Amino acid sequence: MRSIPARERAAVSVHDTAIVDPAAELAPGVDVGPYAIIGPGVSIGANSRVGPRVLIERDTTLGTDCRIANGAVLGTDPQDLKYEGEQTFLEVGDRTVIREFATVNRGTAASGRTLVGSDCLLMAYSHIAHDCELGNHVIVSNATNMAGHVVIEDWANVSGLVAIHQFVRIGAHSFVGGGSRISQDVPPYCNVAGNPSAKLYGLNTVGLERRGISTDVRRCLKRTYRILFQSEWNLSQAIARVEAEADLMCPDVGYFLDFIRNSERGVTF
Repeated sequence: MRSIPARERAAVSVHDTAIVDPAAELAPGVDVGPYAIIGPGVSIGANSRVGPRVLIERDTTLGTDCRIANGAVLGTDPQDLKYEGEQTFLEVGDRTVIREFATVNRGTAASGRTLVGSDCLLMAYSHIAHDCELGNHVIVSNATNMAGHVVIEDWANVSGLVAIHQFVRIGAHSFVGGGSRISQDVPPYCNVAGNPSAKLYGLNTVGLERRGISTDVRRCLKRTYRILFQSEWNLSQAIARVEAEADLMCPDVGYFLDFIRNSERGVTF
């Protein structure tokens, strides 16, 4: 067990049964529970709580006010046969909650790190693979599993038991229904669900209202959605059509179009 300097004893709480590597850094207010293991190169931000039997293997940074629940496993080697032991990292933002038995791997040489943003919720048994990037306010529900290099943007909500293919990008403010198989990019602001093939089910109107997106912007997004996905035009033609309607163009619509235009895997229809 790590020896806590006298000046830190009142600020840091480490259970007698926990093991903390001497090379780990614990900020004031950190609480480490029974039988937790904190490895080398780990940095835990102020007022974060590490629950019982948590393993944070190595080279992991947790932000402030994080909550890591019983049995979660963070910062372990990537499950990639190309990984050859190079030093890589896991970075988790502030106020993120990681629930029971969730697993988050470090990156590979491809990007060097796995990223989880601030104010995220990773529910029990979810798996975040190597080189994934999660934005802020992302929710990943129970037993959802993603392959490597997945990108999930801000405010996206992924339901339980979802399987996400490698290199898929899930756009901001989108909603993925439970039990879905996601093999192509999920457009921002949209609902997607289905297995074996996911389909679009309109805009995520409930999520957009909850986020406080204005009525005018929601109206523009709805019109854009109809042109893109419910018209006789192909996507290239539909994008040009939206751009030709000056009253539709706003930053949110611009992002919507750029997401589709830059998709490498193609978007879910």
